Amino acid sequence: MSTDEPRDTSHHEKARDARTGQSASAARIRFQSQWVEEQLRIAQERGDFDDLPGAGKPIEGLGGEHDPDWWLKKLVEREQISVLPPALAIRKEDAELAQTLDRLPTEREVRREVEEFNARVRRARMQLQGGPPVITPERDPEDEVALWHERRETRRAAQRAALQEQQDAQPRRWWLRRSRRSRRS
Repeated sequence: MSTDEPRDTSHHEKARDARTGQSASAARIRFQSQWVEEQLRIAQERGDFDDLPGAGKPIEGLGGEHDPDWWLKKLVEREQISVLPPALAIRKEDAELAQTLDRLPTEREVRREVEEFNARVRRARMQLQGGPPVITPERDPEDEVALWHERRETRRAAQRAALQEQQDAQPRRWWLRRSRRSRRS
């Protein structure tokens, strides 16, 4: 098609409003934005935007410098993902192992968790990645089960003592006092 030939403009003419001579798409966009504004106004009058979380607070990160990794940092923060080298991650896990084991209900699960921990320690020792060396010792499953039992019994004794203290602090019911007196007589 050469530049000398006249272009077919019939599709452009169809897209114009016959009454105003303006573009039909421009009229649609204008009508759509008016409709959206009207819907927002109605929702505000109904109170749909009242008591939203963050109402009256500044929008986070608006005035600061743009960080291209903002989404990654938010993900790490929200999901509590650790980006520690393997040696430090194992040390952290070692420090929290007792609390992790205390949440487990059975000896079998405690043994399994200790075995998995030991496997992670061995794997971290074999990996030659940068960072500090892995100095975390492996744990003996039998020792950990014994410690788990001790901590469990200590917690149970504390719970029993707290329950007994709570029961002693409550006033006795009159019918319980009366029934005990009648048994003594």
